[in-house]
Amino acid sequence: MAHLRSRRRLALAVPVVLSLTASLGFLPAAASAAPQAVSAEQATDAPALAYVVNTKADRHTIASVKRAIAAAGGTVVVTYEKIGVIVVHSANPDFGKEIRKARGVQSAGATRTAPLAPAGTTDVGAADYVTAAEAARTTAASAKTPGSEPLEADQWDLRAIGADKAAKINPGSSKVTVAVIDTGVDDTHPDLAPNFSASQSANCVGGKADTSEGAWRPYTDDDYHGTHVAGEIAAARNGIGVAGVAPGVKVAGIKVSDPDNGLFYPENVVCAFVFAADHGVEITNNSYYVDPWLYNCMDDPDQRAIVDAVNRAQLYAQKKGTLHLASAGNSNHDLASDAIDDASSPNDTTPVERTIDPSECYDLPTQLPGVVTVSATGVQNLKSYYSTYGHRVVDVAAPGGDRRYQLPDTPSKDGRILSTMPNGQYAFLQGTSMASPHAAGVAALLKSKHPWASPAALQALLKAQANNPGCPESYDQDGDGVQDATCEGGDRVNGFYGFGIVDALRAVK
Repeated sequence: MAHLRSRRRLALAVPVVLSLTASLGFLPAAASAAPQAVSAEQATDAPALAYVVNTKADRHTIASVKRAIAAAGGTVVVTYEKIGVIVVHSANPDFGKEIRKARGVQSAGATRTAPLAPAGTTDVGAADYVTAAEAARTTAASAKTPGSEPLEADQWDLRAIGADKAAKINPGSSKVTVAVIDTGVDDTHPDLAPNFSASQSANCVGGKADTSEGAWRPYTDDDYHGTHVAGEIAAARNGIGVAGVAPGVKVAGIKVSDPDNGLFYPENVVCAFVFAADHGVEITNNSYYVDPWLYNCMDDPDQRAIVDAVNRAQLYAQKKGTLHLASAGNSNHDLASDAIDDASSPNDTTPVERTIDPSECYDLPTQLPGVVTVSATGVQNLKSYYSTYGHRVVDVAAPGGDRRYQLPDTPSKDGRILSTMPNGQYAFLQGTSMASPHAAGVAALLKSKHPWASPAALQALLKAQANNPGCPESYDQDGDGVQDATCEGGDRVNGFYGFGIVDALRAVK
C-alpha cells in the first residue's frame, strides 16, 4: 500500500493552542541543588541517550547549565543560544533527573527511549512506481492537453485545486523557498533540479546542521518520502514528468530522518527549524510527527521537554518570518475529542497502550502555536478515510489521495498522488503527508503575490482563499451503517476541512 505510515501532521485548535501556550509559559523553575557526578561504572555500563536541556536564552545561564551538564555526566553536542536549547548525550541513567535540579534548567528530558545508533530500519510504506505502460498511456492523454506535463493527466490533485490554471497566471516566485523537512530530497531529479536551493539545504540528523555538498539527499532510494513531497510543491513545468503546485518557487531539503531507523527525533527537528529560519526560508513543510511519541504529554518530564524544545525552535522561525505547515496525521483520530487511544508510542522501543487527552498531550509539530494543520481529501473532495481531523484543530485541507473510496477518471484510475521519486522516477503515494505539501505550495503562491506578508498574515490569506464543502450529511464510506468519523462545525469552519480545501487559482487571482 502507498504511504500510510503514521508519520503525519499537526493541527492547531484554538483551545489547544491556548492551553499549550499557557503550559509552555509556566514551566516550573528548577531547584538549585547541584547534580552529583556520574560514576565511571555508570558511564561505562549504561547505554547513551540523547537529551534536550532547555534554559533561558542568555549566555551566563547557558554557561552555568553547561557546567551542570558536565557534572551530571553529559556531553554537549550543540547549543542553540538564541532559543536556550542544548542537545546533550549522556550514559548516566539518572542524567535527566539530575539535570532538572540544576539552577537555570527550565525543562530537560530524553529525546528517545532507545540507545543512540539503534539497529534496524523503519518501514515508510510501499510505493507503486509508474510503469512504462502507464507512463505511455498518461503521456498520450497529456498530449491532448497542450502545455501540460507528460504525466499530468494522472495529477487529478492539481486540477482539484486549480493549480494547473494558476500556473498560467503566476507559477510562483523564485524569491520564495519552501523547505521540505523530511527524509532528504534528491536534487538531481530532472523535475527538481531547476528549482532546488542548495544554499538553504542541510542534513540536521544528530541536531547539528551539515551543509556539505549533497548532505541533504536521501540515504537510499527507500528514503523517498521527502523527494515525493518536494515534487508536489515545486516540480518544474519543463516538459518532463509531473508539475508541482507552485512550479516557479524554490524548494530546499532539510534531512532529519535517522539513518538507522528512519525516525525523526526532536533534536533533528529543532536543528531544522533554526536552520530554516537562519537561511531565509519563507515556508516549511512538515509531513511527519516528532518521534518517538505520537503524542507528547505535559505530565511526563521527558515529553514535556521535547514539546518545549521543538516549540522554541518553531516559534523562533516564525519570528524570523517562516510559516510552518504540517500534516494532520493518518490515524483517523479526532484531535478535538476528550480522549484518544495511542498504542504506537514509543516507536523506537516497545510501544505501550495509553489513553491521552489531546488538550494535554500534543502531536508535534502540528499542534504547536502558529503551525498550519492540514487534513487530506480525495478526488471527491471528501476527507480521506485515514485522515486525522478535529474541529478548530485542522486549519485547511488539501488533496492527499484516497485509493480505497475515491478513484479518479484518469489514465491510471489511481486515487493517490503522483510525484517525484529518487533517481528520476515517479510514484503514487497517499497520506496527509501528501496533503500538507499541496497547502504549502498554495502558501508559496500567496507569498509570491504578497511578499511582505508575515507568517500570521500568510496563514490568514491561506484560510481566506480556501473553499469549504461543509460537513457531509453522512460519512459511512464502507457502507456498513456506522459513521467512520464525525464532522463537527459548520460551512465556514469544521473538523474535516478546517476553513476549507486550498485553492491555488484563487490564491493567484
